[in-house]
Amino acid sequence: MDPPVVPADRLVGWRRVAETTERPFDAGPISVTASTVRYERSDDPTPRPFCFASRLSIRPETAPNAPLTRLVERQSKVGFRDRLADRGIEAVEQRGDREIAVDDPTASRARVWTFRGDCRPVATDRGPSDETAASAVPVEALLAVWATDQYLLAGGAYPLDAGAYPNGRNAADARRELLGIVRGVRPPAKDEDGE
Repeated sequence: MDPPVVPADRLVGWRRVAETTERPFDAGPISVTASTVRYERSDDPTPRPFCFASRLSIRPETAPNAPLTRLVERQSKVGFRDRLADRGIEAVEQRGDREIAVDDPTASRARVWTFRGDCRPVATDRGPSDETAASAVPVEALLAVWATDQYLLAGGAYPLDAGAYPNGRNAADARRELLGIVRGVRPPAKDEDGE
């Protein structure tokens, strides 16, 4: 199963760092497989902004519906918090949610959650130094979930500290850029899909 498509024109300054397929949920006859692609900004310092896009396959095949959407949203938020923790982002708090339109006219509106936390550099084999232990950077993260004929997820995180950005960029620019990427995510065309 191929991951969703992220328009190349929205990824200027980003580099693809991973593509994975995993099964985040499996209970009896019901399973969910997620195909995900992840990108990082190539020019920003640590913590480096990242974004991702995931496409879910639910078996047995089930069309999106209200109860299933609530389950996908709830499980997606739990999984996203885990991913943030893997990247050294801790003390994560949900700050709100809203709906946004995506570029795909056949899709539902996306529900977007905003989270805030602190990023501490991940310890090396030698352990954290006094400097890294004291250098937490505030981070904002966004997670969006919406439906076409399947569920799509997209989001990412970026530092809020003005000193984390080169070339006159700032957190507001990073937020606009991330939301632009999220809005552009779409499922692969039927002939592009590897299923």
